[in-house]
Amino acid sequence: MPATVYTIHYETPEKQKIHKIIEVLHSGGVILYPTDTGYSLGCKLSNKEAITKLRRIRQMDTDHPMTFLCLDISNISEYAKVENNAYKMIKRLTPGPYTFILPASKNVPKYSYNPKRKTSGIRIPDNRLCKALLTELGEPLICLTAKLPDKPEFDDNEDTINAFMKLVDVCVRTNEHHFVGESTVIDLTQDEFVIQRRGAGYDELQDLISDEL
Repeated sequence: MPATVYTIHYETPEKQKIHKIIEVLHSGGVILYPTDTGYSLGCKLSNKEAITKLRRIRQMDTDHPMTFLCLDISNISEYAKVENNAYKMIKRLTPGPYTFILPASKNVPKYSYNPKRKTSGIRIPDNRLCKALLTELGEPLICLTAKLPDKPEFDDNEDTINAFMKLVDVCVRTNEHHFVGESTVIDLTQDEFVIQRRGAGYDELQDLISDEL
């Protein structure tokens, strides 16, 4: 059965449509939705069956860690152990296109991270739709890049929706998009942070580092 498709206003997401999407997430559904960095696949962090479905769609093994979205920095503190230096960096860079690798707290389900590393990839998105979903959901939202194994990147947003139409429960589009590209990934699990991937916002990160030297 094809997914339900909702078109939502980019600047002012309609509450009624947000509520319908949240109902699907609470019932264990998975969604395709736009973030600030691009289209993503998502479900509730607390739903093991939905995460299993996402792993199956992306053909990920059971140890592959899940990245998830949090509403704000105080929300991050619930799901990760954040030292002072890491906190200062996150505060200066968010919201924005950054994924922070942090030690997972006890609030992160074990089935959502690699049991050997026990870390989480966490983002605070600069996107009103994502913020509306997180506010209504009341917990983190899984955020996996919407791509398929052994398939090229999609040419446009409608191609992305068509590709996942029969794989997810809901597809979300907005009336306009402002994607900045894949996030910059920063490992904050050690005293000195490590940039694991250079992506959107990398230049701003370099400026921040220069200011602190």
